[in-house]
Amino acid sequence: MKTLLIPTEDHRTMKAVLETARLLASRFDCYMEGIAVHPAVASFIAVEPVSSLTIATIDDAQIATEARELFENFMRGHGVPAAADETPAHYSFGWTGASAEDDGYVGNYGRLFDLVVLGRPGPTLQDPRMEPLEAALFESGRPVLIAPPSAPQAIGENVLLAWNGSTEQARATTFALPLLGQAREVTVLSVEGAMTPGPTGAQVAQALRRHGIKAAVATASAGASTPGETILARASALGCDLLVKGAYTQSRLRQIIFGGATRHILAHAELPVFMAH
Repeated sequence: MKTLLIPTEDHRTMKAVLETARLLASRFDCYMEGIAVHPAVASFIAVEPVSSLTIATIDDAQIATEARELFENFMRGHGVPAAADETPAHYSFGWTGASAEDDGYVGNYGRLFDLVVLGRPGPTLQDPRMEPLEAALFESGRPVLIAPPSAPQAIGENVLLAWNGSTEQARATTFALPLLGQAREVTVLSVEGAMTPGPTGAQVAQALRRHGIKAAVATASAGASTPGETILARASALGCDLLVKGAYTQSRLRQIIFGGATRHILAHAELPVFMAH
């Protein structure tokens, strides 16, 4: 894991996104690249509670200038060096583009990077938007790291892997192997009643141990709680600083109508979440 893409917008948790990315980059000696993004159209209507509603006239150049200043001032303020062109990735930063790109570009350009880092979507105009996150999840073919509203003190030391047996979770687990390999603790959690046909949590932990990862196994009963609530509660109880979760095992439409673990985690997680679809 050597290259991180950070879509940059002026929202209330952008500094938390940048700090979360910086913590990961400092641990893995990563290159961080910023791009300016804006909604795909000047106005759009929210179709779910974690999206934003905005009506605005878009000035691509101005948005890009302001986003670049935010990104580069943060990096320089934290002593991150600017990257030299065409050098192997190391702890450094760079910027691309003189104008802002629409949300779909995050999915396209993100295919060049090991990980896309974004903020946790929220319901207000000041919160990160859902659209860049969904573009990264569904179009880039890469995992995403979702930063919480407040930046963590550490990341990837104590990891909860929310295993449900699905293809999406298997893909997220494989993408996360570099992080899992560096973790001090890894817990493979399965929530009873929320599994799909597939390997058990114990089998996953055994497979991780073959990679040299010291993985423990846990099960939980959701009871009156939802699977998403159960996962976040266990992560909090274990003091985890990272959650690895497959995204949208159920369809997005079904989760909008009926709810689901991905939807709940995207709305409520207070720790970084590593996701892949």
